[in-house]
Amino acid sequence: MNKAELIGAAAAKAEVSRRDAEAVVEATLELIEEAIIKGEEVKISGFGIFEKKERAARVGTNPSNGEKIEIAASNSVSFKPSKGLKEKLN
Repeated sequence: MNKAELIGAAAAKAEVSRRDAEAVVEATLELIEEAIIKGEEVKISGFGIFEKKERAARVGTNPSNGEKIEIAASNSVSFKPSKGLKEKLN
């Protein structure tokens, strides 16, 4: 499901206009993004937790020639599904 499909499905499920659903979905995603950038966890009960993960700099190996290379530190987003979501998946 892509963003447009999500907006359409949300509009149908909530019985609101597509424009209203799009505004809510966009606002929700922006708020989640802002919180993660600040380093805050976003906990959605019954769904899961989004959080910022910091990856330390490390030394890796180039697979084509075996040469050691430096991999810079970086940040990423982690998602941990809730117990209820895990149960529904299995």
